[in-house]
Formats: sequence, structure tokens, C-alpha cells
Amino acid sequence: MTRTKRSHLKNTLQESFRMAVDALKANKMRSILTLLGIAIGVFSVIGVMTAIRTMESSITSGLNVFGTNTFIIQKYPLIQMGHREAKYRNRKDITYDQFIELKERANLPSLVTVAEGTGGKTIKYKDERTKGIAVAGGSVGALRTYNNFIAEGRDINQQDIDNSRRVVILGMDAVDQLFPFEDPLGKTVAIEGINFTVIGVLERMGKMFGQSQDNFVLIPITNYLQRFSDRETSLQITIEAQSAELYDKTMDEAIGIIRAVRQVPPGEENDFEVSSNAELIETFGSFTAGVKLFAFAVSVIALVVAGIGIMNIMLVSVTERIKEIGIRKAIGATRADILTQFLSEAVFLSEFGGIAGVILGIAGGNLVALLLKVPAQIPIDWAIIGLVVCSVIGIGFGIYPAYKAAKLDPIDALRYE
Repeated sequence: MTRTKRSHLKNTLQESFRMAVDALKANKMRSILTLLGIAIGVFSVIGVMTAIRTMESSITSGLNVFGTNTFIIQKYPLIQMGHREAKYRNRKDITYDQFIELKERANLPSLVTVAEGTGGKTIKYKDERTKGIAVAGGSVGALRTYNNFIAEGRDINQQDIDNSRRVVILGMDAVDQLFPFEDPLGKTVAIEGINFTVIGVLERMGKMFGQSQDNFVLIPITNYLQRFSDRETSLQITIEAQSAELYDKTMDEAIGIIRAVRQVPPGEENDFEVSSNAELIETFGSFTAGVKLFAFAVSVIALVVAGIGIMNIMLVSVTERIKEIGIRKAIGATRADILTQFLSEAVFLSEFGGIAGVILGIAGGNLVALLLKVPAQIPIDWAIIGLVVCSVIGIGFGIYPAYKAAKLDPIDALRYE
């Protein structure tokens, strides 16, 4: 393309932009209503994608603390929609004896631990009390299941487990309420009327999805099973492989042992669930993929309707500016110039709405981040896709009005009243 042609095209685009702005000013209400359709369509898809991206980022970061070498064996699936199916309810519970046998027979794992918990317990210290604290029972290494670490004191050890010692590690919610001005280590607290000695305090974890991660205490699993479990308690066994290379072999070994322990006949499916962080993220991803697809479909419908509005406003604009078109052709404008002018105007109009929709969508989607107190996300890829779609809408629905304007006969146009 020669310098003269590039300069001519640049001037045409600049003129088209100016005319698009003039069209907006001249017909404010009509233009606003037209652009509103584009903005709503883009807002819906960008808003949903931003919100989902925020949730995905938060969930992924929360789950990946364990690394990729950890998996869980439990009675029920990690994610289950609706009521629990009879298939899962009728399974035998995973017991502490089964955990012990798995731990003794497994050779490959670097860690085999067990945990279970129940909420809504009252803890007292002198005149202070707290309600709604979850009590969890765990074996050695169970804190990894809860993604937490010791800040002060010590962790539960094997002697605590073997002797069912009444010792407890406090989460920071319990510390804040029971020991606002005292060091809790060595103090005695009462959980549902049973005395426990505080041996440790957990690091503060903060909130995830608006829920506190510090609202629990940990006691030895043997003590928990004696005092706080019910007949339907089924334990969750967490297993960590020594490395990523040994992950599959470790899982195969654990599955084989637990099948033998639970006497699952050869050829029958497992009567327990094996879940991993990667599987949970993948399950969440498949769920959000459906939401994304639905949001995209709704947005496409909204954008098509908005595109029809753009076609309408452009046809009206062509009719109102017939004499102007005739004058431009009379002084040398070609069909290509007129076509480019009106097509560019349609694209500019569409992009105005698209930019507004992107800004509002990112702001609206990040309200989720604000509510959940997680880092905000800006989906650059979806913002670009949204603007590209707006350009396609502008071209697709602006081509006919632009072609109609370009083929006008200059003499007839000048005579038009």
C-alpha cells in the first residue's frame, strides 16, 4: 500500500470516527438505547467470566497448598450435587482400624494421616466461652489435611494418639475469644464439659469465600472417636506420595490395600472414593465451563439483538444523510470511500458499547472478589474476545447499510428531498 493510499485510509477512518461521535450527539436517546444492548451483552459475559476467574483462582490457590502428590480416600465424593445417593449412603464407613491397617501395610507413601470433624461445639475457659467452634480429630500429620501449621507449642504426637490424651491445639478464632490477654499454652479449656490441655496454637489463616479457616480446634483422633463421633462417622484418609513420579504407584498401592481391608471382591468397583486436588479443580472447571457456555450463549443473543439495533440506526442514518452522500460523491468520493465510512461508523458505534460493557463487566465481576476477600482478576483474554466480537457485530450488521449508501447514485442523492 502506497503512502498516499495509507494517508487516504487514515483520513477516512478519522472522518468516520468523527461522524460516529456526531451521530451519537445528534441522536442521543436512539444511540444510547442501541449501545445499551451491546454494553449489556458484553457486560454479561465479561462479568460472569471475571467472577468465575476470581473463584477459580481462589480455589486453585487454596487447594494447591497440598501439592500435586496428595490424594484422599473417603466414603463420599468430594463434590456431590443434591442429596446423597443411596449408592454412597449404603457404603461401609471408613474406620480407624482400616486406617491403621493401611498405614502399617503401605510402603510408598511419605505420609498417611486421618481426620474427621464436627461443628457447633462450645469451648469454655474460666468465664469466657465460645460457640460454634468445630472440633476435629486427627492423627500425626493431620494438620496438613487442614492446610495449617503450628505457630506456638507443639503438634499432636503418636503418644497423644496411643494414650488418648486430652490435649488440644487451638485455632485463632478460639484463641481470640478465650485468651484475649493470656498465653493459652498450658491452660485447661473445657470442650462440651470435658477438660483438655492446650499444647499448641495454629497460624492464623484468615477467610476463604467469606468463611473463617481458623474456626476449629484439633484433638487426637482416638479421643475424638471416644467422645465426639457418632454411629455414622466415616473417616477421611489423606495420603501423600514421596514424589510426583511415585504418585500413581502410591495411589495404586493404597487402593489395593484398602480394597483388601474392606474386602471388596475382585472385579467390583471401589466402595470408597479416591480424590485429589487436581480432580477437584477439574470437577470445578467442568462445572464453570457449563456456566461460561450459558453466559456466552446469552451474550451472543443479546449482541445479535444489539446488532439489529445498529443496523436499524445505520439505515436511518443513511436515509437522513442521502444528500450528504451525494455531495461527497460529487466532489470525488468513491463507492469504497462511502462503504468504508459507514462500515467504520457501525464498528465504532459497536466498540463504544463494547468498551463500556468490558469496563462494567470487570467492575461487576470483581465485586465477587470484594465479597469473598480474594485478589481481583482482570480477564484480558475475554476482554479482547468481547471487543473482537463487537467488531464482528459492527461489520456484520453494518455491511448492508454501508453497501446501500455506497451504491446511491450521486445525481439522485442530490435531488433527494
